[in-house]
Amino acid sequence: MDPLPLFDTNPSPAPSETLEEGAVLLRAFATAAAPALVEEVSRIEQAAPFRHLVTPGGYPMSVAMTNCGRVGWVSDRTGYRYDPVDPDTGAPWPAMPRAFLDLAMRAAAEAGFPGYDPDDCLINRYVAGAKLGLHQDRDENDAWAPIVSVSLGLPAVFLWGGRRRSDPLRRLRLESGDVVVWGGPARFVYHGVAPLKDGLDPLTGAVRLNLTFRKVF
Repeated sequence: MDPLPLFDTNPSPAPSETLEEGAVLLRAFATAAAPALVEEVSRIEQAAPFRHLVTPGGYPMSVAMTNCGRVGWVSDRTGYRYDPVDPDTGAPWPAMPRAFLDLAMRAAAEAGFPGYDPDDCLINRYVAGAKLGLHQDRDENDAWAPIVSVSLGLPAVFLWGGRRRSDPLRRLRLESGDVVVWGGPARFVYHGVAPLKDGLDPLTGAVRLNLTFRKVF
C-alpha cells in the first residue's frame, strides 16, 4: 500500500493576487502543509544550525539563516555565493525534504512556472525586530525561474518594490501559509521584510520562518 501523503496534495484553490506580470501572492496556499514544513525545519536545524551571516561589509544580519538542498546560500566578508558545503560544519547541506519540494513545485506551477526544480531552500528565522533590507536576488545563474517564498508563523510586512531601489513600495501583510512567487519578467524586483513585531504563533512560537526556494543553475 502506498504511504499516505504528508498533506492534502489537492487542496481547494487558494485566493491569489497578481502583484505584476510574473509575480503572484497565493493566500493560505501552504496552510495545510505548515505543520509538516515546520517539523522538517527542526530536523534541518539539527544538521545545519541557524546562524547570523555577515555581509561583505562586515555587518551581521538580524535574520538567522540555514539551508537545505543541493547548494546553500552563504555570505561573509568575501561576498555572497552558493556553496554545496556548509562552511560551519564542513558537511553537505541537508537534502531538501519531499514536503518542501512538493510545495515549491505546486506553488510555482500555480503561478505559471511548471516543472520547477529548486536547487536551494534558504530558511530564514525572524525574531521581534529582525528585518530584511531591500534587495534583488542576483546570485543565481538562472535569471528566469521563480523565487518561491513561503511564510510560516508570525505575520510579517513584505515590501514589494520595482526594478530600482528608489521605486515606490507596496506593503503586503503576509500570514502563516501565504506564498509569494515571482520570476520571469518580475525576477529582479526589489523586495524586503519590515521589522517583525512581537507576537506568539501556535505553530512557531515567538518567531517567523520563511522558506525561500531558488533555482540556482
